Amino acid sequence: MPPEKPPAPALLPQLLKWLLLATAVGALAGSASALFLFALDAATATREAHRWLVALLPLAGFAVAWVYLHLGQRVEAGNKLLVDEIHDPRNVIPLRMAPLILVSTVVSHLFGASVGREGTAVQMGGALADQITHTLKLQRHHRRVLLMAGISAGFASVFGTPLAGAVFALEVLNGRFAPGSPGVSIFPGSPGLPAWLDKGRAHGGALLACAAAALVGDQTALLWGVQHARLSAGVLPPLSLWGLVAVLLAGGVFGLAAGLFTGATHRLSAFSQRHIAYSPLRPLIGGAVIAVAVFTLDGWRYTGLGLPLIAEAFQQPLPPWEWAAKLLASVAALGSGFKGGEVTPLFAIGATLGNALAPLLHLPLALLAALGFVAVFAGAAKTPLACTLMAMELFGAPIGAYALLTCGLSHACSGRSGLYRSQRLESRR
Repeated sequence: MPPEKPPAPALLPQLLKWLLLATAVGALAGSASALFLFALDAATATREAHRWLVALLPLAGFAVAWVYLHLGQRVEAGNKLLVDEIHDPRNVIPLRMAPLILVSTVVSHLFGASVGREGTAVQMGGALADQITHTLKLQRHHRRVLLMAGISAGFASVFGTPLAGAVFALEVLNGRFAPGSPGVSIFPGSPGLPAWLDKGRAHGGALLACAAAALVGDQTALLWGVQHARLSAGVLPPLSLWGLVAVLLAGGVFGLAAGLFTGATHRLSAFSQRHIAYSPLRPLIGGAVIAVAVFTLDGWRYTGLGLPLIAEAFQQPLPPWEWAAKLLASVAALGSGFKGGEVTPLFAIGATLGNALAPLLHLPLALLAALGFVAVFAGAAKTPLACTLMAMELFGAPIGAYALLTCGLSHACSGRSGLYRSQRLESRR
């Protein structure tokens, strides 16, 4: 007998429905990211023009924490809340997560905290996506997929990397690429599916929704006029035996730096929560320490996102301690409770660390900066595949082999703890 044909008429409405849902999520997340990026650029320009604003960082941190204490306790967990809801859906994420994290992150950057932007975009994308699930009364397993699509759209639109964004949401849940995890199919219980199609539906369903949302989110942000900075890894040398060894050595160092960052951030956060009961006091004290350090040690280059620091790391040799200074500034800000993301500071840490390693490993400076850019993030977030795709989107496809090696080894050497505590890593099972 000829093999059974898939019931296309039954699948087509489901596919169309999810493409429409993913498009809506992508358009919302992309628009929110565009608004956020424009506000972030304005805040950064204002801080650079009026550097005395850094002196007010403690008061800004206190104010944001006070608002979260009284209005945002339900959403204060941020990315952890999103991952928890995907793993175990319970309550709709309040819409106020989006404006709260947008405003609080812009405030953090306006006054000089060394935080990122990915956490903000991801939280806005997830919160907006969950409003659709609530409005349409989608089922529990469908809600999980739509939340993942919101994460993909937010990540893709804020960095201009739709392929990495699509995979990031699938990989970040478990520290590995697992689109077929139980409960994330968009076709659960579809009757009459042949075995070959049933086996692949879970893998394809979630990936389809995330990819569509990521692509639409990225294009929406571009339509609003967002311009992403582009860096060059230069001319790549042939992958020789020494080049292979050097890349692997660099990947191990990047992983150790990622583990140092995540461990220090988690420990400082736990220490401040244990010893300072009133949450607004944590960023007040942390902000005071950061402001004093910036003024006394001339640490202006370590405030905010660190984009100028990243650009310099690709162009010229830098002092070998730059990565450590940016790491300390970011750990101090995030560990004391300032709102924002971790990824762009990790980009800066990785790029400057790669810059420092280049002469030691006899590899081109721009190549090591590019590999550090993605590999430290890969180790911290436990997302080596998404970061490999990000490297290829940002620096060109030929860097893929180098990136896969460094990201993979960084992931292996970064320790058991990841950036996102709600990840269900295999080592914790």
